[in-house]
Amino acid sequence: MKQILYRLFEHQYLGRDEARQILQDIAAGKYNEMQIASLITVFLMRNISVEELIGFREALLEMRVPVDLNEYRPIDIVGTGGDGKNTFNISTTSCFVVAGAGYKVVKHGNYGATSVSGASNVMEQHGVKFSTDPGHLRRSIENCNIAYLHAPLFNPALKAVAHVRKQLGVRSFFNMLGPLVNPVIPAYQLLGVYNLPLLRLYNYTYQASGTQFAVVHSLDGYDEISLTGEFKVATANKEKIYTPEMLGLPRCTEAELDGGDTPEAAARIFDSVLEGTATPGQQACVIANAGFAIHVICPDKPVADCIAEARESLESGKALRTFKHFLLLNSDNG
Repeated sequence: MKQILYRLFEHQYLGRDEARQILQDIAAGKYNEMQIASLITVFLMRNISVEELIGFREALLEMRVPVDLNEYRPIDIVGTGGDGKNTFNISTTSCFVVAGAGYKVVKHGNYGATSVSGASNVMEQHGVKFSTDPGHLRRSIENCNIAYLHAPLFNPALKAVAHVRKQLGVRSFFNMLGPLVNPVIPAYQLLGVYNLPLLRLYNYTYQASGTQFAVVHSLDGYDEISLTGEFKVATANKEKIYTPEMLGLPRCTEAELDGGDTPEAAARIFDSVLEGTATPGQQACVIANAGFAIHVICPDKPVADCIAEARESLESGKALRTFKHFLLLNSDNG
């Protein structure tokens, strides 16, 4: 690792095979926490290359606990994290809205590393028990359109760096990798990123993978469609900038999107959105993200129709009923 770090400190780049080997060695416990922290720091100081990202991704997917749910052609909705905004669990809430609209979802999530509450935090707040059992995951997606995969259980490398990431408390290339290593390798993905260079990096990476995707970025720095201003949506074929007004949705304030100081506070906001008691801005933000996820699955549908489907799922109570059914299947509280 010492030689690798010296090279990286001199602004050299790793080859695809080198990157793959480094991740395999991390998972094997060959590096101490200080070395891992130094490696993470390098990629805070310069952009990761497409070859490095693909190499890291290949290593994680090779070492994953595989789950075959391909016949459902599911979607995952996820943000990279690392935007410093500490939003409530917008992507996770959107997943239940999409599932409530009748689409199959496989949510791949983790504990918050750069925010108070990650997807796994909000799931645990509701008593969800994480599982790697393929039969259990299959029953969940068949009965309520959604299965939840807790990332560390499916990838030893992510588990090996969890403590370092939490102690550092800053974004890292593992934030970049998380969306790429859903062990199901879903057919569709809506990904939020915190800057425009990452939007282009993922665009290239997804095109190489064959996933049908959209990458979104709010131009004021959010790694999701925040509705606080303009946002860009990139697919394999085009890029377009939208405003909330173009979608018939209200603008949100930063305060409305804040996730609070504790996982409990974030879970209360999650609940309020599904229950219809959240602020108009909180609800609209979730509807926007869910709507664009539906558009990834159904690109021939007008965006306005996809937004309407998401709104109907949320306002009719379908999303809430889906979540309650999910809890019956996946928690001790059901």
